[in-house]
Amino acid sequence: MQKRAQSEAASAWGAVARDPATHAVVALGFTQIIAWGTTLYALGVLGKPIAADTGWSQSLVFGGLTIALLVSSAASTTVGGLIDARGGRQIMCAGSVLIAIGLVALSQVTHPYAYLAAWAFLGLAMRMSLYDAAFAALVQVTPSRGRRAISYLTLFGGFASSVFWPIGHALDGAYGWRTTLLAFAAVNLAICLPLHWLGLARRESNAEANPAAATDAAAAPSDPPLEGAARSIGMALFALIGAASAVVFGALAVHLVPILEATGLALTTAVLLASLKGFAQVAGRIWEIVLGHSLKPVNLGRISVAFLPLSFLVLMLGGANFWTALAFTLLFGVANGLMTIVRGAVPLALFGPKGYGAVLGILATPYLLLAALSPAAFAFVVERWGYGAGEAIMLGAGLVSFLAMEVMALWYRRRRR
Repeated sequence: MQKRAQSEAASAWGAVARDPATHAVVALGFTQIIAWGTTLYALGVLGKPIAADTGWSQSLVFGGLTIALLVSSAASTTVGGLIDARGGRQIMCAGSVLIAIGLVALSQVTHPYAYLAAWAFLGLAMRMSLYDAAFAALVQVTPSRGRRAISYLTLFGGFASSVFWPIGHALDGAYGWRTTLLAFAAVNLAICLPLHWLGLARRESNAEANPAAATDAAAAPSDPPLEGAARSIGMALFALIGAASAVVFGALAVHLVPILEATGLALTTAVLLASLKGFAQVAGRIWEIVLGHSLKPVNLGRISVAFLPLSFLVLMLGGANFWTALAFTLLFGVANGLMTIVRGAVPLALFGPKGYGAVLGILATPYLLLAALSPAAFAFVVERWGYGAGEAIMLGAGLVSFLAMEVMALWYRRRRR
């Protein structure tokens, strides 16, 4: 009896190990940590050193990320279509190569125009490598378990800032920001490229698809995909939700550490505390996998978006102290973690797996556009009126996203009835 149980357990683990979805999730998990940590999150700890070394203003330095996200936004629909047409494997491999080239170029710049041009190049590479591309690639590998795979993938990606902010801070202190960027380029080329090539090599067959998927709310949607005018309304509402949340997520991707410093924390403490955001993201995603998997994606979205304005209410009403900063970081991290799943799961539920890459490309366009503009805009507001004004704007954007999510949920529920 015991041998039979051991044999069945070994067989089950063997099936998991051979599963194309498992290969894809694990491979993309590590590449997302690296890609996010070495591109979008890099200025979180390297922005001030770059400004101090070059003599450029912080607005210019952080404006590089703005340029990158603007390019990502402009290329989003095209890249999404290419993923549908040519496959996520090829596009993400190319993205790793382009990230490495862009980081090498960025490490050598001595002129502001060259700096901005390097970030523009990185913008295209980022759109081919970060979550929107990874989600589409995962759904191609495992269309029957798309939401589940997305949820597991985001568990890995949540550690990007927790891993690379301390690493970037340490490398910059020891070797300078230019050498740090060269190290980041090498990691993308040596690790991400082969993982993309090997991890996305197979797709599930009908026999490998999860037979329980149809009864799992985390898997394929139980309702037919939206079509016609309803599809357009759904895309417009979800684009508004994403765009409003992008104002907050884009700004805090590079300004979380300065915001925490503004509460009176020392730089080292602020960096350490900001790194906890990654663990809060992962905690939120673990909750979704363990307890929230039975929620419909739209209802998960309602819960997720609600944490966004709540975090800023705590920050603005709790006073400038360590515990308020900690509570804000954890709440914001949970919001960020869950919203990443929502950005992939809700479009899959509303619009289906067919043409999913193109759908994400369209929806990512306003998201990336607002995420591009918000870091520089936040810096401008803070320079003119202080962090209080900047936090008030973030609260307002969070409330817009929350209200839009409630409207979409009500509309979708009535339409289903």
